[in-house]
Amino acid sequence: MIFNPTNAGFTTANGIHCLSPREAQACCAEGAIILDVREEYVNEFKKYSVPVSIQIPFSRLESAYEQLPKDKWIIVADSSGTTSRQAYVFLQQKGFAHLSNLAGGMVEWERDGMPLLIDNKERLTGSCACQLRARHRT
Repeated sequence: MIFNPTNAGFTTANGIHCLSPREAQACCAEGAIILDVREEYVNEFKKYSVPVSIQIPFSRLESAYEQLPKDKWIIVADSSGTTSRQAYVFLQQKGFAHLSNLAGGMVEWERDGMPLLIDNKERLTGSCACQLRARHRT
């Protein structure tokens, strides 16, 4: 049986089911998967610390989505919740029915104190909260 968190979160006017970071973490503890669609240079610094996380950058999602399990609930996540909504719609169009979007992405996840895996060697630069630029390496 697929874990179903539809009794949590909220649904947008566009029909996208969203979960807060706390709700998403609880769902992951019950078997849901975080699908991190951030580009590789971004997701190496801070990762979602959950039992199962899959990294497929949005730029490669179209060629790699078939490797995703359809028998698990997938929570699509990114830096701020924008690209993950696009990925959610794409996956829905490809027949994935067990989906949620992480509202606010990594920015809200970190702000809410959810667990992270951090690799300081991959620290990013930038003035916004999501620090979307790769750091300058010497």
